[in-house]
Amino acid sequence: MWFDPKYILFVMLPGIIIGIWAQLRLHSAFGKYSQVPVESGLTGAQAARRILDDAGLTDVPVEEVEGKLTDHYDPTKRALFLSSDNFHGNSIAAVGVAAHESGHALQHQAAYAMLNLRMALVPITQFSSSAYGIILFLGWIMHGMKFALPIIIVLFSVITLFQLITLPVEYDASARAKEQLFRLGLVRESEREGVAKVLNAAALTYVAALVSSVLMLLYYISAARGSRN
Repeated sequence: MWFDPKYILFVMLPGIIIGIWAQLRLHSAFGKYSQVPVESGLTGAQAARRILDDAGLTDVPVEEVEGKLTDHYDPTKRALFLSSDNFHGNSIAAVGVAAHESGHALQHQAAYAMLNLRMALVPITQFSSSAYGIILFLGWIMHGMKFALPIIIVLFSVITLFQLITLPVEYDASARAKEQLFRLGLVRESEREGVAKVLNAAALTYVAALVSSVLMLLYYISAARGSRN
């Protein structure tokens, strides 16, 4: 499988190209706007706190976490975590990312259907990811890919579905972030373009992941059909 020209040409190369392109866009936008301070002087942590408090989410903590671009909202802990640069930083990028993660907290508060569906799929997706690697490895070393492929397709379909559902969740969080940032006056109109570029670039990484997964799933389906002939 790993030496199949079709896999290299239609899955691996496009996936690598799309992934690199998305990462370049993200690091370019984040690198540029992490050097541009917001006029309000707010840090990412302060901006997130303002958004959460305005929504009545005073019990949702904003905590610092190690790493770079490790920012996330944990719905199981009902807590928002910001990387050190964005927690302490007062740049357009830091405030934009903090607002985006706050957007997930607002989704949780509003019982946003796609977020709830994504949360419900987490356990089965984690299982599918682990089982997928094991089945793929066993099928490869035991030369039993013909029998393993149907199972692989089912498992990878779950993974792809999870990434598909993640996309609208991320775009909706960004939309909520932009609305709150400007409604609360946390950023100025002149800073709108920078916020949009940072959030759009971040969203592209999820698009790239979905495209790569779809290509891989289609490859498995094609391989399964070919094995029947």
